[in-house]
Amino acid sequence: MATNLNDVLQYSNAPALVIPKAYSPTQDALRLSYSHLRSAISQLSNQSPFTHLTQGDRVAFLIPNGLEFVVTFFAITATRAAAAPLNPGYTGDEIKFYFEDIQPKFVIVLRGYENVERVVRTANDMHVPVMEVWAEIKGGLPLVNVHWLKPMPNAAIPAFLAQNAPARGVPVGSDTALFLHTSGTTSRPKGVPLSHLNILTSLRNISNTYSLAPTDITYIVMPLFHVHGLLGALFSTLFSGGSAVVPPKFSVTSFWQEFLDHDSTWYSAVPTIHQMLLSRVKDTFPNKTGRLRFIRSCSASLAPATLQQLETVFKVPVVEAYAMTEAAHQMTSNFLPPGLRKPGSVGKGRGVEIVIMDEQGKLVPQGSPGEVCIRGANVITAYHNNPTATATAFHPDPKKVNDSAKKYFRTGDLGYEDESGFVFLVGRSKEQINRGGEKISPLEIDNILLSHPEVNEAVAFPVPSEMYGQEIEAAVVLKSQVTEDALKQFVSSKLSKFKVPKKIHFVTSIPKGPTGKIQRNMLGSLMAKL
Repeated sequence: MATNLNDVLQYSNAPALVIPKAYSPTQDALRLSYSHLRSAISQLSNQSPFTHLTQGDRVAFLIPNGLEFVVTFFAITATRAAAAPLNPGYTGDEIKFYFEDIQPKFVIVLRGYENVERVVRTANDMHVPVMEVWAEIKGGLPLVNVHWLKPMPNAAIPAFLAQNAPARGVPVGSDTALFLHTSGTTSRPKGVPLSHLNILTSLRNISNTYSLAPTDITYIVMPLFHVHGLLGALFSTLFSGGSAVVPPKFSVTSFWQEFLDHDSTWYSAVPTIHQMLLSRVKDTFPNKTGRLRFIRSCSASLAPATLQQLETVFKVPVVEAYAMTEAAHQMTSNFLPPGLRKPGSVGKGRGVEIVIMDEQGKLVPQGSPGEVCIRGANVITAYHNNPTATATAFHPDPKKVNDSAKKYFRTGDLGYEDESGFVFLVGRSKEQINRGGEKISPLEIDNILLSHPEVNEAVAFPVPSEMYGQEIEAAVVLKSQVTEDALKQFVSSKLSKFKVPKKIHFVTSIPKGPTGKIQRNMLGSLMAKL
């Protein structure tokens, strides 16, 4: 049994990674076995500066999806240090914020990538050493090399590299393996240190949920700097001995061709990507799905209408899950057939204990809405250097079985459990629209708008109102022509009058974060500028 994250690479000659032909350093698709991947990781981790890392160190890297990302990640965690992947598209100001919080020993970029100058400039201002990595083929095998990017020709060697390399130990379950941040859509991003134990627990839960096996091949569409792509798809596949196809980014035009070329069996994505694939069915879908076994949806609520359309078009089960960074990704999921799937529900706790509480931390009756709270070995025990946030993030065990019982983490999401224990989310506690004292779930309005045959995307959001405190508006991307009045009448036929958006904005696209999440609370100010 794996005791640290690097132990998941236990399979020998089975294929682990596939880099599609279009992005491969060779003439054809690059296929790495588990043994080849381990060799590449060992070769990199035994180069300086990796040899100077030790427990408690953190290394930031801003690298796109690909071989270099995967090898760099495991080379860091092999030293007992923590890997801190960041969005390679971050601006200088964003990079500065994260570097200040992470306090990395050094920073890694991909040689020749478009962000190198931006990262180097910020890092040099903060006196953080920058290393570049690049892949090459030696003796028929792919290796990843590392080199120090000197800020100036005669720059002094970084102080920590001038010291003797520390003795290297084996990572243990309590070591921090992955250092991420919350999305920061409702507050300042908080540092989330995930241990090897947190991650291994989550990978086991995900693998069990979808019966992942060595015969499974996932096609990665999500960025690996986010838990969805990294843990929900890539590492859960490696944990189960399967293979992962890793292009540098998602492309709606090449998705199906590459998915089928590599005999992929599943993919996991946010609803935005599912909708993109549906919108391009006529010109990108070859009317066959090969070995596709199921589609997973996570990181944002999937409208029942979209789920039904996905299953109708692609003829496989669509399984919606619920996850967050603080839980090392997955908390709940619906079931694969012959198990039960409920449209509109995120399923049941899968290796994670779920309760619904009120603001005082008391259990609410079954069917009543409250805050979704979780408990499990996959959940963090504290935020990084943020005792205030940590103190408010947990509720004591309401059953009070014993004083030492582990506390429940407060997700900040509002939801309820039905009679079967399936969880239905009704929105973020900070995203609820308070219209004259009426608490309204924007997801409810989203789902009604999305059920209209001419609507492709829809997001309801609050705007300030002198009379009600907040009023409801919505942004909509249309498939074809329909009037604002017609949409309002459609919503009013399904919902109470006070839930009908006062104004509907027709837009060509809806602003989203780097992982495809809707920035709901920013839409009001953005729409006001149009």
